[in-house]
Amino acid sequence: MMRNARLAVISLAVLLASCGGGGGSSGTGGEVFVPPPPPVSLRGQMIGSATVAPVTVSAGVTVNTVEPAVLKTLVDAGTDFGSAVTGNPTCAITVYSIKYHTIDSSTADTPAGAAIYVPSGSNAVCQGGRPVLLYAHGTSVQKSTDMANLGSNEPRLIAAMFAAQGYIVVAPNYVGYAGSTVGYHPYLDAEQQSADMIDALRAARSVFSSINASASSRLMISGYSQGGFVALATQRAMQTKHASEFSVTAAAPLSGPYALTLFGDGIFNGAPTTGSAGFIPMLINAGQRAGAALYSSTADIYEPKYASGIENLLPGTQSLGDLVAAGKLPNDVLFAADSLPQTSGYGSFFGADHLIKTSYRDSYLADLKANPCNASSASPLACTPAQSLRKWLLKNDLRTYTPAVPLFLCGGDADPLVPYSNTIYTSAYFRAQNSASLKLTVLNVDDTALTGPSLATRAEFAAAKALVRRAALDQTGSAAAADQAVKDAYHAGLVAPFCLREARAFLDSAPSR
Repeated sequence: MMRNARLAVISLAVLLASCGGGGGSSGTGGEVFVPPPPPVSLRGQMIGSATVAPVTVSAGVTVNTVEPAVLKTLVDAGTDFGSAVTGNPTCAITVYSIKYHTIDSSTADTPAGAAIYVPSGSNAVCQGGRPVLLYAHGTSVQKSTDMANLGSNEPRLIAAMFAAQGYIVVAPNYVGYAGSTVGYHPYLDAEQQSADMIDALRAARSVFSSINASASSRLMISGYSQGGFVALATQRAMQTKHASEFSVTAAAPLSGPYALTLFGDGIFNGAPTTGSAGFIPMLINAGQRAGAALYSSTADIYEPKYASGIENLLPGTQSLGDLVAAGKLPNDVLFAADSLPQTSGYGSFFGADHLIKTSYRDSYLADLKANPCNASSASPLACTPAQSLRKWLLKNDLRTYTPAVPLFLCGGDADPLVPYSNTIYTSAYFRAQNSASLKLTVLNVDDTALTGPSLATRAEFAAAKALVRRAALDQTGSAAAADQAVKDAYHAGLVAPFCLREARAFLDSAPSR
């Protein structure tokens, strides 16, 4: 997430940096009404038909199918490092929008939207049965987020990285965004978000024949940042609940907060992550909507200045920077200046104009002391937290199974938004299960060792980081500003494209099941 008012939009990412009605608590007390689940027959069914989403290729010019040369121009002009990282597009792309039935946080039937990118062209990689990539996008605070809009960075990057290389891409927008009538987003709700992804794929498969999308048996899953979490949750759900319906070839979750208990405990224990003042309210709101009873009133958690209306704030129509400017969120200051403990180097997250009440933080920390989790790699979730938010984090922590498909985890170890510890501890958990079926590959793109796998990519990443630092230094003359520029670009602008490229290579080489 870029730091313009430090709370920048968490786009491609950014877990962390895209309200109205929709079930759950009003935040003023009372019970949460949980309606019965929708008829099973509705889930994954189309609402209407697939429609072409025209792509704007220049001022006043739109096309239904983007040719490779035109896509290269778009990518080079509007995507970090452009085709130097994605490779030159091989296939033309036609983008379709669909709407489908899925469930909301309370398992009620609700509509949602998704994009389908269909490759075409004379090259052999664009024809015949094509692999399908089910892709989960990163956090966004803009409810207009639409993966069919190639004018946005993440859709354009994914189109160039995968669809232009021969993948049929199915990219859900998620409940709460374009195509959805729900006024909130079930952020990091593993059950709901995996259901949404699965239902989008079901709906997409039902229209493939009508949009000239010829799919092979190869099914891949990937996602970045929030999407990394969603991708792993989806692979888990397909393996443990829907094995007879889906045969996943391989999965590549990237830079995700998979170890949610570790993630949350780290933030509250004195080391907040960039964007915390934006994504923590989204996460809490999601739990409340799902019936986790995280508060009786928003005033239980938030300082009075921010408590009113915060449950309907994100996603919305304003960027995080605009919300900060309007006084609706603090400038990424999470805790009071005198709230303890504070980890060295994280002082900017503590101040007078803070989001979370000290009394609430203290209750969280008291439970953390009494009921610690993450005691061992083999059984990190052998704990019984009593505090409601910690219970919700435990419920959605993904360290509960062992993947039975080839799995690629990638990130950068200096990530200020989604700490690389999520990747370290999740991979350690998988390995500690001693499963003969585990096929796990882990890549830290910021590893500076001169030997080992993906050496070329790691060298290119280091060069890209140096380029960002040099550009900022030339512009400002300040080493501190140059370091900050790298930090701002790290999660979305630097790690994302390099991890995605390595993910494509991994998925390309995965053996069919």
